Amino acid sequence: MNPRPPATPDLAAAPPGGARIEPAAGDWTELDFDAPHRRNREDDDPAADAGLRGWLLRHWLRVALILAGIAALAALTLWRQPLSEWVWPETRLQRLRDQAAQALSEGRLSSPDGRGARELYEAALAVDPDRGDARQGLARTGEVALQQARQAIDGGHFEFARQRIALARDLAVPRAKVEPLAQLLRQREAAHAGLDRMVAAAAGAREQGRLDGAPDAALPLYLRVLELQPQRNDALEGRDDTLADLLQQARQALERGELVRGAQGIARAQEADPGHADLPDSLTLLELRLERRRGEAAQALRRQRLDAAVEAYRDVLTVRPDDAAAREGLMTAAAAHAERSERLAADFRFADAEEELGLARAIAPAAPAVAIARQHLDRARESRKRFDQEGPAHRRQSLQRLLAEAAAAEQRGDLLTPPGDSAYDKLRAAQAIAPNDAAVRAAAARLLPAAKRCFERELGGNRLSRAGECLDARRALEGGGGAVREASARLAQRWIGVGSERLGAGELRAAQAALQAARGLDGNAPGLAELAARVQAAGAASN
Repeated sequence: MNPRPPATPDLAAAPPGGARIEPAAGDWTELDFDAPHRRNREDDDPAADAGLRGWLLRHWLRVALILAGIAALAALTLWRQPLSEWVWPETRLQRLRDQAAQALSEGRLSSPDGRGARELYEAALAVDPDRGDARQGLARTGEVALQQARQAIDGGHFEFARQRIALARDLAVPRAKVEPLAQLLRQREAAHAGLDRMVAAAAGAREQGRLDGAPDAALPLYLRVLELQPQRNDALEGRDDTLADLLQQARQALERGELVRGAQGIARAQEADPGHADLPDSLTLLELRLERRRGEAAQALRRQRLDAAVEAYRDVLTVRPDDAAAREGLMTAAAAHAERSERLAADFRFADAEEELGLARAIAPAAPAVAIARQHLDRARESRKRFDQEGPAHRRQSLQRLLAEAAAAEQRGDLLTPPGDSAYDKLRAAQAIAPNDAAVRAAAARLLPAAKRCFERELGGNRLSRAGECLDARRALEGGGGAVREASARLAQRWIGVGSERLGAGELRAAQAALQAARGLDGNAPGLAELAARVQAAGAASN
């Protein structure tokens, strides 16, 4: 009997209720090739969209939990070790202790990269300061450091032994254990270095006059011997004798006016032996020579010998870098060069003005006077450019204007200051235009007596700063003759009196300012040294 063929399905017939029957897996005859088209049409169906949103709303918590679980799993994978250390700090402590013990067993006691036993035990203590095992580990590290130091001494590796002894001291190994080993190191080094030969070489260097400045000079050799054997008598006596010679040379240098060289010798001796018997007298002489050098600088500055003043002030600053008077003196010298630049610019001597401005900048580049002088020079160049473009009539007008401005400045009492606008500067500008003009010569002849009257008037009224300005005008017009020196001495005496009065009233800063003003006028004025000593004593007592 032949089997009955399967019935052919009726593809046109729709299932009940519009439901679609899915074909069985592997039954390709039941594939529905129109399904994609129907799905596209269903996607456009608002009812289908509403169904999807409903499903998402019903299952949002489940989706959120799934996503959170994935994120937590990733975080645990990435930060497994830091998290474990945060949750279980004992894990990091144990790892540090294990690493420290391993470094100690391998002899790596200390390392700049932090992987030595000392650094690892200290890190463990930082995590938990109450753990005693880390402290015990540091103590064992110190003991091993002493063992390594002894082995290094026996092997002649003295530098390594010094490092290990220093490590033991840092780790608070008892002094009774460290010092005998340190003493042994010094003895072995001394024997190895041949100290007898070094002492003999030092004595020979001293006889040849080679006291310092080279490794084979007397003082460095004696100091090296005493570093190894601190109580060696022949080295102690040789060092003291060498220092006496060195201090004698330093005092001789000071007497010759070589302040820096003498100060360097005294500083070297003080460094080698602060208690040397010859040191107090040498230091006293140094202070006297410093005061003299300050006075020389002030006198040179007063006489407008700026190069000498700058050199002297720099000598003082080399010995005393914090000397306020020397710093102020350099600023004054820079301002003097800047004023010269302004006056030269007013005369249209631009090359000379640039040179003076360069000198001022080299002394004190940040001084306000330097910036002001640069501005004056730039304006003078612009004025000269305009002047060159003027005709004779305009030049005559410029001359009359300058003479009128000079007369007005003279009436105000602005004989020398402010630079560029004083009567003196206006007169010099007029002289640059017409040096032989009768009106210009008359103004110049009239200005000097006015400067003298200004000085006497201000000095009589005890307006000493203003009197100093008038004196500067006299010096610029008259030069540094005897009359000007006599006026400077008179003004210096007034400042000394003011300084003594202010010091008696307890106004130390005002007394110091008066002392500086008097020193700048006359470094050898009677009573100046006494006032300086009193001011210095008062300053020491106030500290």
